[in-house]
Amino acid sequence: MSFEHADDAAAEFPDLTDYDLIRYDRQIMIFGKDGQRKLKKAKVLVAGAGGLGFPVSVYLAAAGIGELRIVDNDVVELSNLNRQLLHWDKDIGRRKAESAREKLHQINPAIKIRAYDEEITEETLLRIIDGVDAVVDALDNFDTRYLLNRACLKAGIPFFHGAVHGLFGQATTIIPGKTACLRCIFPTPPKKEVFPILGAVAGTIGTILATEVVKYLTGVGNLLENRLLIYDAASMSFDLIEVRRDPSCPECSF
Repeated sequence: MSFEHADDAAAEFPDLTDYDLIRYDRQIMIFGKDGQRKLKKAKVLVAGAGGLGFPVSVYLAAAGIGELRIVDNDVVELSNLNRQLLHWDKDIGRRKAESAREKLHQINPAIKIRAYDEEITEETLLRIIDGVDAVVDALDNFDTRYLLNRACLKAGIPFFHGAVHGLFGQATTIIPGKTACLRCIFPTPPKKEVFPILGAVAGTIGTILATEVVKYLTGVGNLLENRLLIYDAASMSFDLIEVRRDPSCPECSF
């Protein structure tokens, strides 16, 4: 049962239950019941169930995203546990996608969680991103990030990029046809390596990404469009760098 009748503007969105109105009361104060309906209707893909995927997926689940998709084809290792807090000691050797699905269901049993234990390829992405409203890059390598970038550009899906290294992190929001894409910002990928990382830094960037997704879906606030946020935890500073579309970009100059 809902406390209100859906008006014409909200008719296309799912109704809010008593449970919804109580659980999300504090954020409904920010973007209203229509905003919460938009979250309840939304489908979001989080690519990666690791250090970045943990805070992103937890906060999106807690916010009431209607359908949350998690894709990761790795297994939990002991060395993951300093930052990948969806996984615990008892999960070592377990598939990350299933471990994440279990925890997220406990965090919010009222939403749908879809877990994909498979590699991200051009072929699998066609199915995994079908029907989603946003894609979050919570990966640890640029080759796969470029695949996501291309798929989102082709499908016209907003793409939220985040990355961390040591005590540094970065984030930006990519809107196809409107902003610089990932390849515009990073024409060549960084060298592949096993990099240092503090879990709390991944947590900071992950919560920024989750906030950007909620802002995009509800229409509240200004997004990191054509801006790259740089976080330096060592000096506790945030910087914003303006970025522009590359007219000769091989991926978005069409």
